[in-house]
Parts: sequence; structure tokens; C-alpha cells
Amino acid sequence: MKRPVAALVLTALAALTSAGAALAHHSFAMYDGTKVVTLKGAVKNFQWTNPHVIVWFMGAPISGGAPQLWTIELTSPGNLTRIGWTRKSLNPGDAVEVQINPLRDGQPGGSFKTAKLLATGQVLTANWVPPSAKP
Repeated sequence: MKRPVAALVLTALAALTSAGAALAHHSFAMYDGTKVVTLKGAVKNFQWTNPHVIVWFMGAPISGGAPQLWTIELTSPGNLTRIGWTRKSLNPGDAVEVQINPLRDGQPGGSFKTAKLLATGQVLTANWVPPSAKP
């Protein structure tokens, strides 16, 4: 009778510890997926770390407004690596035009959609495109 109880306790502990990791990962619900804001400016910092890559961007919306520091969140380094990104895809000082889904609360931040490097015209996306769908 002791073994089934021990197995039950171990199963419960495993479930609790994995639930903590799942709860620690947030959703992207804080971003407004129905809106796209285009910003123009320069990369301040590019943080290539888990669980999400972050770009700090000094810029202003194309629609007008004063330049300010924006925090832009991407997916994980692993996901970005699979679609061709590296830790050097964006560098401090790079002049870029980015599109984001903005934060719902109006703060200067958002979820990354695309970035166009103004010096080269290269467009970076965070979406995987199957090889058969590439032009």
C-alpha cells in the first residue's frame, strides 16, 4: 500500500513543478494584435537571450510623435535561429524601420512583426516560411 501512495505523491510533485514553469511563461495578450505601428529610428540594444529576444529601440512612430525608447519583444533565440537570425542580425546603432503590434496599455513597446535595415534594405521577420512558399 505504501508504493501507490509514494507514486501518487511523486506524480503530484512533478505536476506542480512543471506547472510553475508553464505559469512563468506569459502570453502575448498584452499586445494588440489588431494594430500595427511602424517606427523609425535606431537599435539601442539587442538582447539575444531566452525566453524571448528583446530589442531596445530609440525611435518614433512614422505617424508622428517624439522619439522615445521602445521595448520590442520577439520569440526565442532558438526559433529565430531556425529561420536564419543570429545574435548579430541587429546591432546597436543600426538604422531600422520596424513594425510592431503595440502594447495595449499605450506604453512604448510591442511585439515584433518586421524590421527593415535602412542601410541595406534587408527585411527581417520572425515568421517561419516553408521552403516551398519562398519566392
